[in-house]
Amino acid sequence: MASRRGNVNAKTGEQPDKYSVLLPTYNERENLPLIVWLLVKYFGESGYNYEIIVIDDGSPDGTLQIAEQLQKIYGADKILLRPRAKKLGLGTAYIHGIKHATGNFVIIMDADLSHHPKFIAQFIEKQKEGGYDLVSGTRYRGDGGVYGWDLRRKLISRGANFVTQVLLRPGASDLTGSFRLYKKEVLEKLVEQCVSKGYVFQMEMIVRARQLGYTVGEVPISFVDRVYGESKLGGNEIVSFLKGLLTLFATT
Repeated sequence: MASRRGNVNAKTGEQPDKYSVLLPTYNERENLPLIVWLLVKYFGESGYNYEIIVIDDGSPDGTLQIAEQLQKIYGADKILLRPRAKKLGLGTAYIHGIKHATGNFVIIMDADLSHHPKFIAQFIEKQKEGGYDLVSGTRYRGDGGVYGWDLRRKLISRGANFVTQVLLRPGASDLTGSFRLYKKEVLEKLVEQCVSKGYVFQMEMIVRARQLGYTVGEVPISFVDRVYGESKLGGNEIVSFLKGLLTLFATT
């Protein structure tokens, strides 16, 4: 496929689109090489200009050292390392990553292989189609789905999404997902507005987007449970989610 990178548009003076992928990591030593390889593969095939920003929060398993090796393989212009000393939360990881993003679009996704890069081309096409401010991957529409979860995880996810739909009426079908494409300036504005951390953060981003009048497109995705490592969803996260949901309900 022909490259879409191109040069500055001679008529408008506009720069070609560039996509900055934010990859927050914590103990993803096994998964990181695979997700980076897939990202490089699919961006290479599509011809879109891109960069991958790895934001490691002091992983004790050596994730950062793996990222350094990947940077040597793929180049410092494609793999940017922006580590932090310790685990400080998903929201602050995005704030940190945005500061270093040079693209006019930002893609957020998990580094644990639950989000397949093959869907990114559909996100980009959807955004261009409708000029959306953000495009969100959805597990709950079209041919989207979840694979590899036990019944408990499915019930938690479905239940959380249902309760959120009833209380907040956000105009989007999948609020707890974290595979999204944003216009950079929109993401910056939303992150400024959000007060949540952890799993509630993604939900609040959609709610705030609706409040601010941003347009949201959706692309059905297949979500696959992590290949290596353990899920970070535990009892504390579920309690935090419920508290955050009630706070949003009371304040929006």
